[in-house]
Amino acid sequence: MKKRLTVIGGGLAGSEAAWQAAERGASVVLYEMRPRNPTPVHKTDLCAELVCSNSLGNNRELSAPFLLKEELRKLGSLVIRAADKHSVPAGAALAVDRNRFAGEITQALLDHPNIALVREEVREIPAEGPVIVATGPLTSPALADGISTLIGQNYLYFYDALSPIIDAGTIDFEKTFFASRYNKGDDDYLNCHLNEKQYREFVKELREAEKVPLKPFEKPVYFEGCMPIEELAMRGEMTLAFGPLKPVGLEHPETGEKFFAVAQLRRENREGTAYNLVGFQTKLTYPEQKRVLRTIPGLENAEFFRYGAIHRNTYINAPGLLTPELNLKTRPDVYFAGQIIGVEGYVESCAMGLLAGLSVVNRLKGELFVPPPPETALGALLNYATQKRKTEYQPMNINFGLFPAIDARVRNKKLRNETIFRRALATLSAWRERNL
Repeated sequence: MKKRLTVIGGGLAGSEAAWQAAERGASVVLYEMRPRNPTPVHKTDLCAELVCSNSLGNNRELSAPFLLKEELRKLGSLVIRAADKHSVPAGAALAVDRNRFAGEITQALLDHPNIALVREEVREIPAEGPVIVATGPLTSPALADGISTLIGQNYLYFYDALSPIIDAGTIDFEKTFFASRYNKGDDDYLNCHLNEKQYREFVKELREAEKVPLKPFEKPVYFEGCMPIEELAMRGEMTLAFGPLKPVGLEHPETGEKFFAVAQLRRENREGTAYNLVGFQTKLTYPEQKRVLRTIPGLENAEFFRYGAIHRNTYINAPGLLTPELNLKTRPDVYFAGQIIGVEGYVESCAMGLLAGLSVVNRLKGELFVPPPPETALGALLNYATQKRKTEYQPMNINFGLFPAIDARVRNKKLRNETIFRRALATLSAWRERNL
């Protein structure tokens, strides 16, 4: 493999792509513009920094998100290895200590003999490939213009929002209780309970609070899985009680008391010095966040390590532009991976980075890349991102609806999902033996 691989972007997808290619003998130059060129939401210079939640999603066996993680584990994913090593209690979710997680990945990249980490902004697509573009939803304006020119169309976009992070030392633990929903997992969540009057007042305050306005030429296009909490409140007074504040399965462990609504917090780090408000993505102004969120029992004196925020995520119309090898149809030596191709979620971005890395290695060896079959989580997600469709292309998380159907006679949902799960792992093993 005489040619050098250029990877642009040191996020989850770029880090994973660089690692996978380097592990297979490729010489990789990984460009990350931070800290020289900061973004609106990143706080460190670490690769694979998590800017939204610290949760990598459901880690419960037989679920689609767990299946995707398990496939990545079997393929030697750097990101999932770091996540497993630096996990923090989060019930059925795989949440991480974000600084230790990103630090582990950054050090692994720096220590790899086949990877050179360059702290510079890439302002245009290199003329010579292969190149993997993994700049994510916060691609720099200059490079974004270059990508638009290359693909011959403007980006699509949607708005994403961040949840606030609270100083644990300012939480009134006497007004809260620790428990996981339905007692699944340990007592990993801190629960702030509201009665009906408190809940309705909270919804009223959310609706009336001042929001950060969008620019005049922009319209709000939110990803449903990351909807700002005030937007949910506008959909109906009880929407939050059936969403991020749902009380179902959260009885007080000592009294057995049930509540009208419950706001949950999850540990941000192993020490438990910081908690994030689960599902509380918001575009309220900072002063309004402090005012409104302090109406939640237990958070009356809360101090914030990070306020919630909103930012624009951009992605390309991947099904019309990319092959199943994740390279451009019009310029085969340029690959795309991660959120920029329209997959939504940390693990999904990592997965596309891994596949892009494997695909490029095959090109460098002069071999054909055979994508994982659609019966696997990796293949199902890849299919979604690269197959043309008549409907509008929207960001998507992994879910069992993306997989090929199984025997229609299997009516039981749990059994059907378990069948898909077992089939996927068997299919992945066979694919790996033949192609890796």
